[in-house]
Amino acid sequence: MALPGKALILVENLSVPFDRRVWQESTTLRDAGWEVHVICPQGTKRDTEREVEIDGVKIHRYPLRAATGGPLGYLSEYGSALWHTYRLAKRIGPVDVVHACNPPDLFYLIGRRLKRRGASFIFDQHDLVPELYLSRFDRGQDFLYRLVCRLERATYRTADVVIATNESYREVAQSRGGKKPDEVFVVRSAPAIERFHSVPPDESLKRGKPYMLCYLGVMGPQDGVDYALRSLARLRDEQGRTDWHAAFVGGGDTFDAMVALSKELGLADFVDFTGRIPDEDLLRYLSTADVCLSPDPLNPLNDVSTMNKVMEYMAMGRPIVSFDLREAKVSAGEAALYAPPNDESEFAKLIALLLDDPEERRRMGELGQARVHGPLSWENSRKALLAAYDAARP
Repeated sequence: MALPGKALILVENLSVPFDRRVWQESTTLRDAGWEVHVICPQGTKRDTEREVEIDGVKIHRYPLRAATGGPLGYLSEYGSALWHTYRLAKRIGPVDVVHACNPPDLFYLIGRRLKRRGASFIFDQHDLVPELYLSRFDRGQDFLYRLVCRLERATYRTADVVIATNESYREVAQSRGGKKPDEVFVVRSAPAIERFHSVPPDESLKRGKPYMLCYLGVMGPQDGVDYALRSLARLRDEQGRTDWHAAFVGGGDTFDAMVALSKELGLADFVDFTGRIPDEDLLRYLSTADVCLSPDPLNPLNDVSTMNKVMEYMAMGRPIVSFDLREAKVSAGEAALYAPPNDESEFAKLIALLLDDPEERRRMGELGQARVHGPLSWENSRKALLAAYDAARP
């Protein structure tokens, strides 16, 4: 194994340690003897300090205004993030490894500069940005799509090593990115087991109903909260079920639109939107839920992406209803039931099926917990991460 050195992790889409994957990677490297620096945006309600050291990890944050107004808004956001990241990287000084997490696929510009000073460059591909663009904006393969493809290719070319979140992403790194098999390492995202543990159910969250359904996660255009809401309307109208209450936990670009959609569908009395909540409240919701929802529709990104919410549902021992997506099935296995892609009526039928079968809910929950404690645990990802760093060092 290469000797530990100084690592610089770059992340743009979340603050740290709120970004759980980046935080797990940071602490894993720290435990292996690395001096770890992270550059990331400031949070709005948490992670607000500009400079802070937490558990031995040095975090450097910058102010960032989230994108508005479509693709052009993202160009403005990413340009600002790139400038601040470069400014802070200069202040941190020489490093042995630059570890860039996407999106965006722009940090290769900083990676190239630091490689000339002796650093290795690791590309940690959290998202396939071309597929993200197609799935989020529905603009087809226009000029901006071709641009993000070029940026991805440049990032692959710059990278000494690529970290992929699953085997689907690994295949893309080899086929589209031209990386050799020994240059790509799968480091799966895994829930922090110590964070997700059962607490006594809070029956008041069910609003007087026998059953509770729960969605946890980001609410963006590609995340399928609209599919979940329409499925719940079908659960009520086609399955005749009104014996449930649903909680949607999280926030995002479409939060307000989803609240409005719930009212349009006549679901205002059936659903709560909590926004982002503290961990102790999150555990109450998940411990109370009878069925958890993973309504990500089939699109170019979702089919090959690992959903954090699926992993977190399994860590809490909750049964899942999902659409039939390639990587969803790899993650959840028999811990989920799968409706045909984007079929809201079948999604509703599977919810009803699980509500009527407590034994099956228990069995699926136990299978899920066994998966996240076994083959999908962070311990396996930890080994792959350290192997990737070893391969990146000259």
